[in-house]
Amino acid sequence: MYDDVLLPVDGSEGAATVSHHVAELANWADATVHILYVADTARDSVTVVEGQTVDALVRRGEDIVEETARTLQSLGVDHETDVVQGNPAPTIADYADRYGHDLVVMSTHGREGVARYLLGSVTEKVVRLSSIPVLTARLQPDERLAFPYDDILVPTDGSTAAMRAARHALALASELGASVHALSVVDDTALGPDIRSTAHSDAAETAARDAVDDVVTAAADHDLGAVVSHVEHGRPVDGIRDCIDGHDIDAAVMGTTGRRGTDRILLGSVTAATVRTAPVPVLSVGE
Repeated sequence: MYDDVLLPVDGSEGAATVSHHVAELANWADATVHILYVADTARDSVTVVEGQTVDALVRRGEDIVEETARTLQSLGVDHETDVVQGNPAPTIADYADRYGHDLVVMSTHGREGVARYLLGSVTEKVVRLSSIPVLTARLQPDERLAFPYDDILVPTDGSTAAMRAARHALALASELGASVHALSVVDDTALGPDIRSTAHSDAAETAARDAVDDVVTAAADHDLGAVVSHVEHGRPVDGIRDCIDGHDIDAAVMGTTGRRGTDRILLGSVTAATVRTAPVPVLSVGE
């Protein structure tokens, strides 16, 4: 399912953990891992060493990719390395598309505000920009990194983007022999008391159940057991986290531009929040 996996690195703490997870996935898929370091051209990194002008970030990148390569080699993974210059997030997204990678794997430190680690902010931008699926892991103390995934969560709002992600999740689950949980969360917390009517609530409930049923129907095209259906009420991010914790979910697969109705982006913003907060890997599937 995955032949060429792109692994952007920046030397952040926890890189070895991500490398081991990628190695497990690559060995399962018989994939080649392409290790990439992007020297940020917005940073002043040119210096003189022993009378020669060098780019310190490029030199550092070469050391980082070689260290990661040694880790993957010790784990029996086919790999290649590259160091390029550019704006990290768009460069990573463009690189994955240009060279035909079918999965990008990145870590994010799950921090908000100006004190976030570099790779955390870059990861979120890559998730938004990439047309290639992006697998993210937070690397926080509560993170659960286990491969192969036995239980996969598919949050859905019934949108085209959500179904695109669902089909990817179903194919992955079929390859892994994993169980699938389809979840739709009725976001009634955002409704004011003037519009929180029984009719509106019933319509939202029906839409949520239809969204889950669409995933169940799509599963018929794959070699899977019964899809476990969940319809919950509350904040979508909370519902996703509760389902992950309550059903021993190993990974979540989500779309990045989901919409419900014509004037509100739902799944896209929820995906970003889930990438930052979920204690399991999140596979974001764009257009």
